[in-house]
Amino acid sequence: WVPHELTERQQENRKTTCEMLLARYKRKSFLHRIVTGDEKWIYFKNPKRKKSYVLPGQPAQSTARPDRFGKKTMLCVFWDQRGVIWYDLLKPGETVTSERYKQQLIELNRALLQKRPEYKKRQHKVIFLDDNAPAHRGRPAKETVELLNWEQLPHAAYTPDLAP
Repeated sequence: WVPHELTERQQENRKTTCEMLLARYKRKSFLHRIVTGDEKWIYFKNPKRKKSYVLPGQPAQSTARPDRFGKKTMLCVFWDQRGVIWYDLLKPGETVTSERYKQQLIELNRALLQKRPEYKKRQHKVIFLDDNAPAHRGRPAKETVELLNWEQLPHAAYTPDLAP
């Protein structure tokens, strides 16, 4: 799903990014070194819907529907192909700022070195993939990724279908 019509330049950027990643993978596998993360709102109340469409003769099923304006908290989770490395559950209503994201990256690095000791070796450099959220692209995050000596994997703008 793409939120809006992509410009020709955005489409070309998306294609170029994908081709570059595919060519790199064909030269040498790197997927096992990718660390990624994402945020998800967790709603405290999920009231059941009273109406739903069912085929004739089938029993009605109620499904949960989050209260978008109700109390919620954000879960930030980071993982690699072996599983979850670290997560951060924010206080209700709190969001990720660039400074908060910087601290999350530092905590992620601590957890990464503890849970994945192979990254202590220089040849096992972390390849970090995150989306283009403003907090992820701010100066504090960029400087932290550089300080940690991680490689930032490119992510074309407006490509939620290619997101982590």
